[in-house]
Amino acid sequence: MGEVGGVLVPDVVTQQLEVLLEAGNYDGAKLLLRPVQEVDAAEAIGNLPRTLQALAFRLLPKDEAIAVYEYLPVDVQQTLVERLRSGEVLELVEAMSPDDRVRLFDELPAKVVRRLQAELSPAERRVTAQLLGYAPETAGRLMTTEFIDLKEFHSAEQALEIVRRRSGSTETIYSLYVTDGARKLTGILSLRDLVVAEPEARIGEVMTREVISVSTDTDQEEVARAIQRYDFLAMPVVDREQRLVGIVTVDDVIDVIQQEATRDLYAAGAVQAGDEDDYFRSNLFAIARRRVVWLLVLLVANSGTSAVIASQESVLERLVLLAAFIPLLIGTGGNVGAQSSTVVIRGLSTQQLQGNGRRITVLREAAAGLLLGLMLLVVVVPWAWQLGGEPMVAWATGLSLLAISVLAATAGAALPLLFARLGFDPALMSAPFITTVVDVVGVFLYLRVARLLLPALVGGEA
Repeated sequence: MGEVGGVLVPDVVTQQLEVLLEAGNYDGAKLLLRPVQEVDAAEAIGNLPRTLQALAFRLLPKDEAIAVYEYLPVDVQQTLVERLRSGEVLELVEAMSPDDRVRLFDELPAKVVRRLQAELSPAERRVTAQLLGYAPETAGRLMTTEFIDLKEFHSAEQALEIVRRRSGSTETIYSLYVTDGARKLTGILSLRDLVVAEPEARIGEVMTREVISVSTDTDQEEVARAIQRYDFLAMPVVDREQRLVGIVTVDDVIDVIQQEATRDLYAAGAVQAGDEDDYFRSNLFAIARRRVVWLLVLLVANSGTSAVIASQESVLERLVLLAAFIPLLIGTGGNVGAQSSTVVIRGLSTQQLQGNGRRITVLREAAAGLLLGLMLLVVVVPWAWQLGGEPMVAWATGLSLLAISVLAATAGAALPLLFARLGFDPALMSAPFITTVVDVVGVFLYLRVARLLLPALVGGEA
């Protein structure tokens, strides 16, 4: 009941914690939180009403509170900054890892950031200013400066002693880096390599000299792809002089992947990108404002469909049956285009589409659209014939559907590639935009085909 493998799940902890806090049973709340994992405690506290979050957080032991704070959503971190005493906030911020501290500072008001930064210890202030100096969404902004670096002349025994001594102040000890006197990266070795090496062996003898690294200005998506490609637990980051300045760990990369995937999904749904993490915590007016921008753009674009129909009013007046099949055509075209754009956007995101592969993909999707159109034509023509009793209207519908399928598949593949070539986010050319383009052109094609096949009924060529 409310447990997974004997451990309370966060939603159950939240419910019980809220009851205990409202009843003033603080000792019971402490006992409830004691066996809970830090990440689960953060989720439970984050789900509490804002008036109880600071109270619950104060019940945590100091060491655990620091770890829990780093797992909290940014908006909850901001709330605690406002509600906790200045000394408590400074203690938390001082103890945070540099990369987590910078992410928090990115969301806080500038006045609060300046105050907190001024009160940090000189070492932490210097590291924080260094990371804040890099461009957002780059390896420099994402990295942590807490890592273990060794020298080639160290013996394995000496290196193990260094790891033991510095393990408490570094984010990971599983990847170890070797630098020279100028702090330039010369090699890398894993903790496993170090443990199995002979105690007297030199680090220069057991390390790997072929090191893969990224620069401080590398885009965070590229960093994520590199870590995924090489199965690294951490990626070294070097500056322009090839000096080791930090590492990006796999847990930070997971956050990047989630952030980028969320951003692409919002773009695919024609939702204006904002702070992805707080969308479901936003008020109704903020949500409406975020969506209305793209809806207005699409509204203007869709006016093209109305203009085409209005320009062909004489055709529709003479044969009203033609209007019955317009929803079928534009709906199918939008679906075909959305399918093509989805696979292309995914291919671009995973870098599976490169060079000539992009041109081939457009041709493949056009061919797929042709096959899909032929299959749909076989089904739609008899059905439209039976429904309307007019064979030429049925053929006009079927042939238009064939043309629209080819057009939609080609546009769905080509437009995201075009946007990527122009330097825009290809996810913007997703289902809503592809559907809009296909709607306008599809309706025009349909009514032109009807004029050609039904000259006697619609009055011939205009």
